[in-house]
Amino acid sequence: MAVQPEGTPCWADAMFSDVEGAKSFYGDVLGWTFGEASSEYGNYTQAYADGKAVAAVVPPMPGQEGQSQWCLYLASPDAAATAGKIRDNGGDVLMEPMAVGDFGTMCLARDPSGAVFGVWQAGQHEGFEAIGEPGAYAWAEVFTREPAKTDDFLTAVFPYRAKRMEDDAVDFRIFDIGENTVLGRMRMTDDFPPEVPSYVNVYFAVSDCDDAVAKATKLGGVLRFGPMSSPFGRFAALSDPQGASFSVIDLSTTEGEMPKISEV
Repeated sequence: MAVQPEGTPCWADAMFSDVEGAKSFYGDVLGWTFGEASSEYGNYTQAYADGKAVAAVVPPMPGQEGQSQWCLYLASPDAAATAGKIRDNGGDVLMEPMAVGDFGTMCLARDPSGAVFGVWQAGQHEGFEAIGEPGAYAWAEVFTREPAKTDDFLTAVFPYRAKRMEDDAVDFRIFDIGENTVLGRMRMTDDFPPEVPSYVNVYFAVSDCDDAVAKATKLGGVLRFGPMSSPFGRFAALSDPQGASFSVIDLSTTEGEMPKISEV
């Protein structure tokens, strides 16, 4: 796939203390296969769905053992400039822009509500080679306790146009780039334990949500929510055996009418 417009989710990876365990779990649940570990880049190992690069797993950096978490990367034509915007708008740069060989330039950041995300300036590695196909990235939402801060931050740093879902039951925004909706934002309710910080929830597509949930829980994963049918697909929220949260969604199984979306 070509380099994505600024602000578009373009890659996802996660650190695991037990990389082989993660490969076995996601291989069974999402059908992933894995390339060779790149010792030059901290044993970074790409995951493939039907031969297309869709994510990566990597051992933790020193001091970060046991902190498994999926990280979503947003595309940027200039990672250094994006890092400047992040600071200027109340965010924190956790890792300064760093060239990763000829593959591209990455940085890690945190929004003002505490949600961690990545920025990717593509070089030879342009990001996801598939989107929305079984095993591939499908969607992402920022779950935040401070929605106003997150909304202001995201629209200041990236060229997003915010829209609101007209539903009194949830506080949900979507962010468009041009005609494409690329990201969601959900206000965290009191159902979330207070120790759970704001975070980015990454959805991976599956051909059968219930089957994926059954495989995940049999292998030690924890079902957090669902499965639930919606106008967008049948989905469920899970944690893998090492504690990394993610969701699965069957985009082909939909139920109900699409909610109304209005300009903010």
